[in-house]
Amino acid sequence: MALGLLSVAVLQYEVFPLTSISLLSIILARYIGLSPFSILVELRYFVLLLVLIILARAFTTPGTPLPHLPWLPITRDGFIAGGITAWRILLVAVFGLIFVATTKPAAVKAGVVFFLKPIPMVPAARIGTMLGLLLRFIPLIFRQADATFDAQKARGIELRRNPFYRIKTFVIPFMRRLFMGTDRLIEAMEARCYSDQRTDPMLHSQKSDWWMLFCVIGVAGLLSLL
Repeated sequence: MALGLLSVAVLQYEVFPLTSISLLSIILARYIGLSPFSILVELRYFVLLLVLIILARAFTTPGTPLPHLPWLPITRDGFIAGGITAWRILLVAVFGLIFVATTKPAAVKAGVVFFLKPIPMVPAARIGTMLGLLLRFIPLIFRQADATFDAQKARGIELRRNPFYRIKTFVIPFMRRLFMGTDRLIEAMEARCYSDQRTDPMLHSQKSDWWMLFCVIGVAGLLSLL
């Protein structure tokens, strides 16, 4: 719940609240043992998407052209708007990474089932299982991408000038290995007679959890007023 509140609040913040919440995210990351460099390494592919968002806003938003690049249709207003948008999305991703690093996948699955179970016609157990598998697969996906990229470098493919050839030689083996790993996981689950009806861990809220929730609400509300 606290993660959802922070995500919604961050998407509405401007520069000063974003700066404050960024410092807060750095403090939380250092507290749990994550450095800013390690976070950037984990989100390096996501950062490329943010760069594309900044460029898209810079090219499409009307405003004052950049004086040093008059030959490019890039506006200062678009660049600033794209930077703020990318900043917001990056903070949401960072808080999500902190949440994943401090919460067990089994507890996340149990929480999803707890919130979705009262809703009729919604397969809460199946959705929780899918989310739990997704959380476990994200590190494996990044690891597989690194292995495929290293295999490309060993074969000198990164020296090819044709970008479409490099993308093709990366995507095809990467997706093939990813789907092969998924098939092996499905076969292992079927061999163990896996089903959605499993005994989830019991969820207990303590005083520290409620204090943390109230602190998040207070900080989000205070920054929204700034």
